[in-house]
Amino acid sequence: MHPSQNLTVVGTGVLGGQIAWHSAYMGKTVVAYNPDPAELEKCRQAHARLGETYKADLGSSDAEIEATKARLSYSTDLAAAVAKADIVIESVPEIPAVKTATYRDLADALPAHTLLMSNSSTLMPSDFAQATGRPEKYCALHFANLIWKLNLVEIMGHAGTADSTYETAVRFGIEIGMVPIPVARENPGYVLNAWLDTMLNACQTLVTNGVSTPEDVDRTYLIANRGATLPPFGILDVIGMNTMKNIWAYWGEKHGDAQMLRNAEYLDEHFISKGKTGVADGEGYYRYPDPAYAAADFLAIPGLDKAAEIAALCRQAPEGGN
Repeated sequence: MHPSQNLTVVGTGVLGGQIAWHSAYMGKTVVAYNPDPAELEKCRQAHARLGETYKADLGSSDAEIEATKARLSYSTDLAAAVAKADIVIESVPEIPAVKTATYRDLADALPAHTLLMSNSSTLMPSDFAQATGRPEKYCALHFANLIWKLNLVEIMGHAGTADSTYETAVRFGIEIGMVPIPVARENPGYVLNAWLDTMLNACQTLVTNGVSTPEDVDRTYLIANRGATLPPFGILDVIGMNTMKNIWAYWGEKHGDAQMLRNAEYLDEHFISKGKTGVADGEGYYRYPDPAYAAADFLAIPGLDKAAEIAALCRQAPEGGN
């Protein structure tokens, strides 16, 4: 049986940081790697916040949080970070050239037995398998954001992925408390993002094109899905503006989808350029930690004194206007 105790997470953004922390929380020995010391420091700070979140959401004890920290280390040295790794999870930006360069660097550094897995949101393992230098030991292992609550992991390989790699990926997922979702054929977005990204793109289109406001799109979702806790633009804030922009820019270009490209540009212009990248920075479509959609009156029936104000919003804007 392939060992799975020592994990290295390459890339310490929002989800990479969560994977590193949660895996350590569940007993794995974890190295979080980022070549940029400033980004690695952000990861340390995010982990400190996650410790408090785990206490609030999971009832974790101080002892459990301290034990998690003891199993975590941080490195800007790639060779040192992966020297003892049984599994490496790649979680670098959703840009093909960046991923390919990362895999080529890893190919020269990984121990012979190490399995390599990608947390890519929408890109295909077959596009990168040869660049890894170990295609039989490579597959996608895709987590949902808010990993401690939305505990699923999708396993998707390519034609050359070995059966033993799949089995280790599944076992690892179970060991850290995930529900494994097998993906039997390569598919952009796996299962989760195949429907989630489509929904978010449709919602963003409504805002980009001036059809509706983010708040009203979210109201329709929360009313139609009573009991849901996160609306579309709340989800987008959790994922992060940079990730969604990269996804829409890549697939918009690949498919010649002008609307998707406009949606990517909208995020860049209205949020990323202003330092508003989502929950991680405290502001995206909403301000955190108390987003408006979580307020008790967000779905309340408005008073009649609001009728004229709402009616004014129904007046048709000129074609092409925002």
